[in-house]
Formats: sequence, structure tokens, C-alpha cells
Amino acid sequence: MEYEIVIGMEIHVELGTKSKIFCSCPTEFGAEENTHTCPVCLGMPGVLPVLNEKVVEYATRAGLALGCEIAHYSKMDRKNYFYPDLPKAYQTSQFDLPICNGGVIEIEVDGIKKDVGITRIHIEEDAGKLLHESVDGTLVDVNRCGVPLIEIVSEPDMSSAEEARAFGEKVRNILEYTGVSDCKMQEGSMRFDVNLSMREKGATVLGTRTEMKNLNSFRALIRAVHYESKRQIIELKKGHVITQETRKWDDTKGTSSSLRSKEEAHDYRYFPEPDLVPIVIEADYIAKIKAALPELPEAKKQRYMDEYKLPEYDAGVLTATGILANFFEEAVGLYNEPKQISNWLMVEIPPLLKEKELCMENISITPLMLTELLKLVKDDTISGTSGKEVLKEMFSTGKNPGDIVKDKGLAQMSDTTELEAIIEKIVAANPKSVEDIGAGSDKAYGFLTGQVMKATKGQANPQVANEIIRAVVAKHLG
Repeated sequence: MEYEIVIGMEIHVELGTKSKIFCSCPTEFGAEENTHTCPVCLGMPGVLPVLNEKVVEYATRAGLALGCEIAHYSKMDRKNYFYPDLPKAYQTSQFDLPICNGGVIEIEVDGIKKDVGITRIHIEEDAGKLLHESVDGTLVDVNRCGVPLIEIVSEPDMSSAEEARAFGEKVRNILEYTGVSDCKMQEGSMRFDVNLSMREKGATVLGTRTEMKNLNSFRALIRAVHYESKRQIIELKKGHVITQETRKWDDTKGTSSSLRSKEEAHDYRYFPEPDLVPIVIEADYIAKIKAALPELPEAKKQRYMDEYKLPEYDAGVLTATGILANFFEEAVGLYNEPKQISNWLMVEIPPLLKEKELCMENISITPLMLTELLKLVKDDTISGTSGKEVLKEMFSTGKNPGDIVKDKGLAQMSDTTELEAIIEKIVAANPKSVEDIGAGSDKAYGFLTGQVMKATKGQANPQVANEIIRAVVAKHLG
């Protein structure tokens, strides 16, 4: 019997506001444990929350960018559950009247395009964080309590790990472009919950689903889907019943384990938050935010293909993140060679980023520095090979390319008088090569070129050197 995977996702995204959702505590990442707290975000008796207006703006912006309808009327609700990192014993979220509804994201995997529906987007507060690595046992850091989130809930429209990744990447890119979140998964700004079930191939009825919580990398997402789908198939083939449950993913071991039975909505005993007024959004407010949306990835990709005549692949890579796209556009504004800039951004820079464990946002190279380097290569001041050496030095030191070329003596030798004198000596010292060329063997030209490059320590301009070599050899052949 053949089975097929059915996947739905819930994506939790921390909004990039300076303060928390219901109080003025800061949201910055990396502060000392339990220092960004107050009675409101800790849920002390008698406190009154006040909704951060910026949260509504960011949620509206995200919803519009993802193709959702914005609700003119929504409300906050209490979601009750008991967990060590939730001091209030309830989470302020949205239940039946979320701020955004509907929406469709088009993904592409192996050249096949597919629509993934968005059920809803709602706003809520984050919980704290359990620290399991302490020698004192499990500790709780409540700095994250009250950090504003949006939760993006998809339809169960994905049928492979690759489609789930494509959906997650597309959502991340769009949200990053809008500026509502930095989407840094390594800092917990974006986390995936995967709802997965198996069914007989061709069936229309969904199987029993499990949920894997808080996957914080695309690598974990892919591995978790592969593992859980195989686990369920094995269970089904044994004749076992899949249990609806929440499972914990261990990325180190590459396995998942049962965490708790999967809750349904009634288990949370939702009821309207009595301390917060409903959220009323006027049509004019929505229109204003929509008009201010930036150019989104798909539109930018098409523009790069039309305006810069880039291949679709190049345009897709360059628009994958707003930071890379901005770097590219600034560089093109300084040096109108989009394809050359694209090649270096896609081929030469990524290995250096990986080696130095850097991201585009924190490299020391600026668009101006890169274009100065490319101009040196284009006008044959340095060779392409030397250009790559200069780029590495720029990454390490932050120096300007011109200074590096000067300090390391990398400028190509293009002075024909100087080169001709060197080549005359080399040709005279290698009469056998001249004889071979006279006999019709062009391979000897390669040998002579190598000797010239050796004599000039690689600084001879290859094109100029080859022209002189042929002229000198022709003269010797008489």
C-alpha cells in the first residue's frame, strides 16, 4: 500500500516592535535572564494590559503582504493552559475572530508551482523559555513573555518536506521585506510547528495528525518531516493506530518523541479577554498600510529580469532576502554591470560568508567596495584570479580593494616594452618550443605562457603576454 504525506504549518513570528505587546518592557534579544519583565508581562494580580498599536500595524502589514483579508473587527482571547514558562497560566491570543483571514502563497518545487492556502493570521503574546542545559536543572527565563507574535496558520496543502520548506522560505522572505520581523531563526524570531498525517495515496479523507513544535531551522524542518512521515508509515503498516499528539523534535539525535496528547480548542477553554477592548480597523487605515507596502520578492524578481535582463535563476537568488537585493541594487547604481555583480554575489561571496560564519547584513564589504574591485578586474588592472584573492582580503580586513592591490603588488603587468624584454629572453632560452610551434604544435604556446607568468610572478596580463609571445615566436621563425 502506498501512502502520501499531508502537511499543514503554523509559523510563529516575533514582531520587530521595540516594546512588548501589552507593556513597555523592551523586546531586544540576548539580555540577561529575567531582566525584561514587569508585573504586566508576568501577569501579576490587578494589572491591566494595554495593546501596543504597532502590533496591530505590523500584523495588518503582514496580512496584506501575504494576500489576506483584514478583519475590520477582531478581539483578544484568553487561551488557558498550564506550563512552566507561562507565568499567567494563560496566553492572550485570538480565537474565533483573528485579525487576518484567507490568503494564498504560490510555491515552486522542482519546477512545479503550487498554491498553499493561509487559513488565518492572529496576534498573540510569546511565552518564556525553558533552559534545560543548566547544572541546576531546568530553569525559566521569562524575558520573552509578552513579546508580540503573529501566528500564520496554513491549510493542509503541502505534500513533501521540500514543499514545506518552500512555503516557510516564501513566508520568511515576504515578512523580511515588509520589515515586520527580522525572522532570525537562530534567535527564535521565527519558528515552525508542523502538523503531519499520512493517508492512502489517492484518498481524500485526512489521516490522524501529529504536531511537531518549535522547529527553528529549515534543516530541522526537512529532517523532522522525513522522520515523522517514515515513523507513521511504519506504524500504519504494522496495523497500529496513529495517536493524535504533540511531539518534541531532537535535532541532535534526529528523532522525535511524544510530548503530550494533542489539545483541541475546547481544551484551552478560550474566552474573550475581559481587560482588552476589541480591535476595530477602519478601511482607510488598511488602505494606508497597503499603499505603503514595499516592492515584494515576486515583483522585484520580475523587475530584475525585465530591467537588468538577468536570468530567472539569478533574479530569484538576488531577491531571496531584502538585504541581498538592496546590496545588489546599490551596487548596480554605482556600476552598471548587473550580470557581473550578480555573478560575484552568487558565486564568489557565499563561500566566504560560510567560511567566516557571516551573513550579508554584517559583512565589512560595502557595495562601493565590491564595485571598485569589479572595475579593477574589468579594466585588467588585476586578473580575475587576483580579484578573488583581493575579495578574501577585503572580507578579513575591511580594506579597500585599491589599497590591497597596492600593498600586495597584485596589479597586472601590461607595459608592452617591459613584457617584450622578458618574453624575448624566455623564447630565446626555449628554442625547442619555437621548433615545436614551427612544426604545428600550438601546445608549446601554453608552455611559454606559463614561463612568462612564472617570471612575472603571475602579474603579466595574459592577453597582452599571449599577443607578444606570438609576435616574438613569429620573428624567431623568420
